[in-house]
Amino acid sequence: MRRFVSRLMVAAMILTIYPISNVSAATPQESVVQMSKSYLGVPYKYGGSTPSGFDCSGFLIYIFNKVGIQLPRTAAEQFTVGKLIEKSDLAPGDMVFFEKTMEKPGITHSGIYIGNNEFISATSSSGIKIDSLSNTYWAPKYVGAKRILNDAPPVTTSKFKDVPVSHPAFTAIHTLNDRNIIKGFNDQTFQPEQPVTRGQAAAIINRILNVEPKSLENFKDVAVSNPFARDISAMKELGVITGFTDGSYRPYEYMTRAEMAAILDRAFKITSIGSYSKASNVYLDINPNYWAYEAIVVLYHIDTTTVFQSERYGISTNATRAVFSAAIYNVMNVTN
Repeated sequence: MRRFVSRLMVAAMILTIYPISNVSAATPQESVVQMSKSYLGVPYKYGGSTPSGFDCSGFLIYIFNKVGIQLPRTAAEQFTVGKLIEKSDLAPGDMVFFEKTMEKPGITHSGIYIGNNEFISATSSSGIKIDSLSNTYWAPKYVGAKRILNDAPPVTTSKFKDVPVSHPAFTAIHTLNDRNIIKGFNDQTFQPEQPVTRGQAAAIINRILNVEPKSLENFKDVAVSNPFARDISAMKELGVITGFTDGSYRPYEYMTRAEMAAILDRAFKITSIGSYSKASNVYLDINPNYWAYEAIVVLYHIDTTTVFQSERYGISTNATRAVFSAAIYNVMNVTN
């Protein structure tokens, strides 16, 4: 029931080697309240857990995921985690719970306390909305509150001056950075829009799979001394990233978003997860006959960052550091 930190495999991504120190930080409680308010008015969607639509527990899952905490799926299950808090001791960021809403028995609704006797939640009538705990509808249904933010690390608001808290890949980038999986540059930037090369992609994935290749001599343009040689050879032997018909690998050529989806599927078998790949098309720029269609559709359905929640996927667009970070973050969350 309780998974307080996204289960990411410890792997050193080598997109850069320079460590970055924190500049300033908001408390987890402040960040949760600030982020939850930014979604006011988002419509209610049964089973929804993305900004395209939330149900009550899906909203909490999405918001707390932003500070590195994963919650169970239903309101009743969410009430089983954290420390029980008296109503008189409520503090911003605490979870509040209600029973017998929508004429159903048991704990059926959850929200986030934001202070001043108010909470924010996904309501079936008005979407994301702020209500008073003294409201004539909610007051008699109040069950209790739980606190899970005591030991959570602060959410850095300016670790990277080019990745604000509002950036859709903020959680992915900062979670991976906090675990020394991704680092920024020495000018306090992350350069989220910088494209990822084929060599870097091989290294990123092999830091997770940790495969030792049988040979390093596989491509005419990848010398044994190349920093990506081990990882490129490993990816070839696994059939994850292959070379071109002329015998080259082109380690410094950029990778498209379509290619990224395909290699993630080859490496982590994401199209075997549930029935995502059989869902209706979610992007306007691809159709079911497209060669990477299933892998791309899965990225949409497992996305908790909103990076992939758009009308168009951008099949020929370069996969950037932010996009690749979000994809790896999402894939690790569902495959480990």
